[in-house]
Amino acid sequence: MSLGDEHDGFGGVGGSGQTRTRLPEGNSGDVYGGARRPVRSSRSLITVVSVVVLLIAAIAFANQGGGDPADAAPTTGTPGAEAPTAATGVRPVTGKNGQIPMGFAKDEQGAQSAASNYAVALGSDGMFKKTGRHEIVDTVYTPEAAARLKGPQDAAYSAEFLKKLGLDADGNPPAGSTFVSRTIPVGTKIESFDGDTAKVSVWYTGLIGMSGPDSKDPVSTTWMTWTFDLRWTNDDWKVADDSQKSGPAPVPGDVTASTAEEISRAVEEFGGFTYAR
Repeated sequence: MSLGDEHDGFGGVGGSGQTRTRLPEGNSGDVYGGARRPVRSSRSLITVVSVVVLLIAAIAFANQGGGDPADAAPTTGTPGAEAPTAATGVRPVTGKNGQIPMGFAKDEQGAQSAASNYAVALGSDGMFKKTGRHEIVDTVYTPEAAARLKGPQDAAYSAEFLKKLGLDADGNPPAGSTFVSRTIPVGTKIESFDGDTAKVSVWYTGLIGMSGPDSKDPVSTTWMTWTFDLRWTNDDWKVADDSQKSGPAPVPGDVTASTAEEISRAVEEFGGFTYAR
């Protein structure tokens, strides 16, 4: 998570842009619940119905193909196969280092997969504990970058900073509360690629905050773009440098905020993914 006066996103020291938490006006009791935006016009209902119809059609179409699409290679000449958000079907990695994928292909797709998965690791709650943070940094950064970053990061993730988030000096939440920090990649873009180096931008949404009955910093969403300078090191992509900026951010939907109990249970029950281009 980027550090500043407020939550500026996720990951290491640096990063730009700020994310503010706006609580529902006039809401009492649980800060997670009771906030619903005004109901939109019938046009919203028509849009929702159309989306549901398209989704059902897409599921029916997918079921006709049979087999596991993840095992199928991309079809040459298929319309849209090279579109920026088209899934390729290429498996992203060959192994893992702990919980972090490794063994990415030395091509543009491999670089995009590496950047996505590294964003997930650097945006996780493991970054708020010194041991976990050092393991993540040593895994995703080049040796030179890791050695340069760990000291400043330890200073930035100070006891005072952790206290502002509701955590103790070791990065633990209070009893009965759940600290949430997750990065969810939405898409990737190759900025440059020359074989041994690559610059990849990851557009992502994130979850950050404390879920608990006495939380003063409830879990909220943020939208950021994380750009990674990758270098081919020891037969894999590693991060040599990175930066963040705010957005692009969509208009929030008409969804009632869940209770702290629902958020905590969801974080425990729903695991993450290995992300592939």
